[in-house]
Amino acid sequence: MGKQGCSEVLVEDTATKLFQTAALLLGDEGEAVRLVEETMAGAEVDPCADGSEAQLVLRDQLVQAAIRQLSEREPGSFAAVETGGGNALCIDDDDLSAAGVTSSQLSDLLQGEGRGQLRGWLEHLPPAQRAVFVERAMLGQDNTATAQTLRIAGGESAAGWTPDKVSNVFREALCSLASSLVHSGSTAPAV
Repeated sequence: MGKQGCSEVLVEDTATKLFQTAALLLGDEGEAVRLVEETMAGAEVDPCADGSEAQLVLRDQLVQAAIRQLSEREPGSFAAVETGGGNALCIDDDDLSAAGVTSSQLSDLLQGEGRGQLRGWLEHLPPAQRAVFVERAMLGQDNTATAQTLRIAGGESAAGWTPDKVSNVFREALCSLASSLVHSGSTAPAV
């Protein structure tokens, strides 16, 4: 993705957003930098024509590349398994607020003092659950789009991902995050 007369700020903003996403998915900043560089260098989008559209295209390419990398690192880790639907006593909906996590808490976990806590929590999730959480909570993808990304990039074993399976895995992750926040002493409403 060359600058092609575009604002340096737009290019830097895109790279920063991609890096944050890659670091959360991969858990390794060095790998994240390399993946961002590869994604931006290989991009065939014109960031000057529509900056936000270019960012979305690049983000989708980066997420798929990260999932492929995670799948190669741990073969079979993106197999769509039947879940128990999460802890029924934890949450009924696959929404952050249903888990007692507010938008401001998520923002703090992403950009504020809680960033280390979020990354530490993400490192303990299985790769598929980590990818589902990042796509749903951080990138705002719905269950259908997330299932499609997992099927495309997760390898042969990922063919069984459906929106319902994504929803169940996301709810399990939300319950885990809410529990982690409560145990760490972070302010979280009761769930």
